[in-house]
Amino acid sequence: MKRVAVLTSGGDAPGMNAAVRAAVRTGAALGLEMLGVRRGYAGLIAGDFVPLGPRAVGGIIERGGTVLGTSRCTEFLADAGQREAIAQLQRHEISGLVVIGGNGSQRGACALGRQGVRVVGIASTIDNDLAGSDVTIGATTALGIALEAIDRLRVTASAHGRMFLVEVMGRHSGYLALHAGIAGGAEAILIPEIETEPESLAAAVLAAYRRGKSHAIVVVAEGARHDADALARHFEAHRERLGFELRVSKLGHIQRGGVPCAFDRLSATVLGAAAVQELYAGRDGVLAGIVAGKTTFTPLAAATAARKNPDLQLMELARALAE
Repeated sequence: MKRVAVLTSGGDAPGMNAAVRAAVRTGAALGLEMLGVRRGYAGLIAGDFVPLGPRAVGGIIERGGTVLGTSRCTEFLADAGQREAIAQLQRHEISGLVVIGGNGSQRGACALGRQGVRVVGIASTIDNDLAGSDVTIGATTALGIALEAIDRLRVTASAHGRMFLVEVMGRHSGYLALHAGIAGGAEAILIPEIETEPESLAAAVLAAYRRGKSHAIVVVAEGARHDADALARHFEAHRERLGFELRVSKLGHIQRGGVPCAFDRLSATVLGAAAVQELYAGRDGVLAGIVAGKTTFTPLAAATAARKNPDLQLMELARALAE
């Protein structure tokens, strides 16, 4: 093995740059020529490679996002796109690939692996819905950002005696909503994994007011069946009956930005180094993650077979603590 490429794909996550830095510097220490792939799988299909040495990745460990850029590439989903990506790797004499990203990105890595590409994935998604890692790169920083917003919104909710719907990211996973809601003391939490009707939510909020609460915070995952907009329409339509004011705050992509926290920097560094070391040792077709505090390698096929669900028992804890 002489030449290894690194790409970041899918939604950006705080800590991706730390993983790129560790992979590049570890590869250089092993005598490998390291390259970056710009714009994820789209760049791989286009052959958009850039040489990366130890100095090229200096000063990026504290930066959010990804210096390599990323994209969601529908072309790569087709056989023709994958064949062209493999052809580009061959033309540039790249014998190993590190893919930093979430579920969709790792399914792409798995597809390349089945066609003979030596590939190792690194678990990185703010949704923390990828099997093979207890907490994926970026999830802890995103959770902290959501929690800070909830804390701030609670101040104004209390001042005005209002209910706030706080929508966080999570199209398919309720991890961020569930954990931010518990840590932020939310009166109710709505996630994709558990269906909650607007009237059930209204009853829970009204019960909280009857217990003496002067305001309410409801955390909603964007992928919940009734998202913040749908809930707001329902509550507005029944405002006179329900008897309280409602405000909506969507955090959106603000959760992806910002400075990665210490945990995300450290885990990304450990996994970036481990991925290159795994390739150098002649092993591939796996996802590098951290389980029970230790670096582990899960076959990509197993890691991407199904989404990892959050611990739904925490919903019972959330309901009990909202009393």
